[in-house]
Amino acid sequence: MRLRHRMRRWAPALIVLSPSLLLLAVFVYGLIGWTVNLSLQDKHNARPAAGYVGPDNYTNLFTDDINDRFVHSLKNLGIFTVVFIGGAMLLGVLWAVLLERGVRGEGFFRAVYLFPMAVSFVASGVVWRWLMNAGTGDNAGGLNAVFNGLGLGFLENRWWTDPDWGMAAMAVPAIWQLAGYVMALFLAGFRGIPTELREAALMDGCSTFQLYRHVLFPQLTPVALSALIITGHMSMKMFDLIMSVSGPQYLTEVPAVYVWQTLLTNDQAKAAAISILLLIAVALVIVPYLIHVNRVEKRS
Repeated sequence: MRLRHRMRRWAPALIVLSPSLLLLAVFVYGLIGWTVNLSLQDKHNARPAAGYVGPDNYTNLFTDDINDRFVHSLKNLGIFTVVFIGGAMLLGVLWAVLLERGVRGEGFFRAVYLFPMAVSFVASGVVWRWLMNAGTGDNAGGLNAVFNGLGLGFLENRWWTDPDWGMAAMAVPAIWQLAGYVMALFLAGFRGIPTELREAALMDGCSTFQLYRHVLFPQLTPVALSALIITGHMSMKMFDLIMSVSGPQYLTEVPAVYVWQTLLTNDQAKAAAISILLLIAVALVIVPYLIHVNRVEKRS
């Protein structure tokens, strides 16, 4: 009887959700399974696979990869991720605090900060490719030309073409585009804090710094975690912005770009192995967060 009751209760929901579940099973988990299967095969050209090689395609990325390209792309991704997340979080929090303090024209500034989110990475990448022109002196263009015109020639640099900090410069367009999103998250968090907490802290003699440090920011831990997760997983999958700014350059190569270049040579097993490693990296970031959110919701 209980089983029948449960079936009657869940049957309408399953019928409604079945098309979405079927599409999800085929085009998400089915393709993930197909990619895992391909990554274990000996398929490195247009010919049919010669058989299975197990985890060799994965280990070869760290041992036999030409010029250590995969390790090089991981290092680039690490630099890009650190600078991107740090810059987006710093600017986002700063803007949120300024707007939360009640500046004039808040609606205007909020729109200005959020506008870059409406621009695609490809479109902004084309613009930033010109802004970060590597020419200097008489050949200066973009920001370097602006620095020259203002008498700030000492600020000229090679941007993403610099072999030492090129990936850090590559993160600048991403910071410009996502800092407004982080600002929106923190501003919403600030506005969701009860005014009673602020009033109580001020009555206890808290300074403005102490109010933010000991009362407001501790309340925004879930917001900060969400912002870190979102920006972190976006940086790991970054492809279109980098391709728009620099193109397929070894100097700025990240795993997502390496996958694309590997596919151009029909090395499908290698590309599949890189893709699965990227999926695992993203899952290591997102899955713990989803588990944490699920536990918090159950407790509440």
